[in-house]
Amino acid sequence: MNLPTVLRSGSHSISPTAHYTGYVWARHAFGPPELATPAGHVMFHALRPLMAAGRALGPGSLEDVLLARHRLIDAHLTSAIETGRVSQVVEIAAGMSPRGLRYARMHGDRITYIEADLPGMARRKRSALASMDALGPHHRVVDIDALSEVGPQSLASVVSDLDATKGVAIITEGLLNYLSRADVEGLWARIAEAIGTFDAGGVYLSDLHLASENDGAVERLAMALVAPFVRGRIHLHFADAVEATQALQTAGFDTVALHRPPGFPGVRVVEALIAGR
Repeated sequence: MNLPTVLRSGSHSISPTAHYTGYVWARHAFGPPELATPAGHVMFHALRPLMAAGRALGPGSLEDVLLARHRLIDAHLTSAIETGRVSQVVEIAAGMSPRGLRYARMHGDRITYIEADLPGMARRKRSALASMDALGPHHRVVDIDALSEVGPQSLASVVSDLDATKGVAIITEGLLNYLSRADVEGLWARIAEAIGTFDAGGVYLSDLHLASENDGAVERLAMALVAPFVRGRIHLHFADAVEATQALQTAGFDTVALHRPPGFPGVRVVEALIAGR
């Protein structure tokens, strides 16, 4: 998503950040203006002076980091699709991200793209896409509770509607920092388990911020800017790449790589694989 909307409690206080990132994507032509909201416009321009200050302090502002991680996740997803490893995608906490629309238009019925979010945000996204006649059997929006282990809004339920003979990619963007470490580890275990139900396996893609790489002035400013919107703590769960890799392997992933967008030392992109059966 994009600064998350997928939390069981207090989600109404977090959803404003999805409007901010939705506006960033539209502003940079990652998607159509229909996915930008008035709230996103207001938030973006209210924060613009502080974003400029952040850019002056270091290699990039919050906006720059959002764009860099989005592009790198796209690059790995595109590779997974074009090499035939996956033909189904589930994006948890999709928010107002244009990724699902772009990939559905790019690949047509060669892939199935499921955008998943809490009911309120899913309803907003579904309405926006329907207004563009963009939904169909291969591109749909569903309700999910990222923290549910069972039930109709669990990840297991969402993936049960997909073709178990084909590979799957599961994406979380802009979500993990707002969950506790226990919740992140639980989510990772459920994602690994879900991918493991597919004969061809698949890949998990996500952004990840490590404590040792986010202790500078720019990073502290970015966290200070976001915290009031989510009314809670911004979590940096893992000290370094070794600790994060071990946690992903413990969750059940076979191989793990933590990629770094060029020029942006404060963010990594997780590429965690489950081999086919």
